[in-house]
Amino acid sequence: MAKTAVIALGGNALTRAGQSGTCDEMLANAAAMAAAVNEVIEAGWRVVIVHGNGPQVGNLALQQEATTMVPAQPLALLGAMTQGQLGSLIAGAVDLLRGPGTAAALVTHVTVDPADPAFRSPSKPIGPFFGRSEAEGLAASRGWSVQPDSGRGYRRVVASPAPTGVIEIDALRALVGAGHLVIAAGGGGIPVADAGTRRVMVDAVIDKDRAAGLIARLLGAQALLLITAVDRVMLHYGTPMQSGLGTITAAEAARYLAAGQFPPGSMGPKIEAALRFLAEGGELAVVTSPGLLAATLAGGGQCPGTRIERGPSQAGPAR
Repeated sequence: MAKTAVIALGGNALTRAGQSGTCDEMLANAAAMAAAVNEVIEAGWRVVIVHGNGPQVGNLALQQEATTMVPAQPLALLGAMTQGQLGSLIAGAVDLLRGPGTAAALVTHVTVDPADPAFRSPSKPIGPFFGRSEAEGLAASRGWSVQPDSGRGYRRVVASPAPTGVIEIDALRALVGAGHLVIAAGGGGIPVADAGTRRVMVDAVIDKDRAAGLIARLLGAQALLLITAVDRVMLHYGTPMQSGLGTITAAEAARYLAAGQFPPGSMGPKIEAALRFLAEGGELAVVTSPGLLAATLAGGGQCPGTRIERGPSQAGPAR
């Protein structure tokens, strides 16, 4: 029986640094991602893709606020719009490689706790980068929260609560069982809170790595693959002591995390998602760049990316 891998793909992979997010740019980026995913499928894996939407949902929010001719929509609905937008692009790119109807994009609602402390401390960056003075002006005029991001400027930040459940999990499971590549929980999923007999949409953006980890656990997937811009997870990142991690155990990754090696705003959420997945029955978590995804998943020899395994390993930092 084929094993299942859940792949977390960042919104920044679909609108890259320095790009404005045109349709042609996103189409080209989706094609590159589809090629990397196709290698995983060719290796015999069933695949679910969970994508982020930070740049796209922020850009859409700016478009909403640029006119008073039509009513602006809440952030949760903007997340739903980007699910359709990016799901269509990714599905089309996959189908070009594997045939029409191979990929299915599933509009997915993900439950959150309205009492999650994340609602009091916005942390999820969305939209474009701004200079400090422009960002502070927008925060004052539009009621935004803004924070510096990655040393490249300031961005709007919104609440990012932890995902607690996936409403469409049975449909997702059925599609995977039928042999489809499924694109689910786009943008981390449309956040909803349970209000008894109905669901209430919540203005937030769920972290896509956390959503991917939850889906992987609910599906009983064997692998969680976290795509990032770097080939390997780094220790002492940005210092003369910087070194990459090859194959390590979950225990080793947990020690590095506790030691503060993986900041909350960058690699931290990926390592946390990987560790929870492994702690709840997953076999393997991978963190690497798109081009090294299949080779890192396959393992063996000198691992090109970072593999985090449940079992013992003698491998340490690859220097």
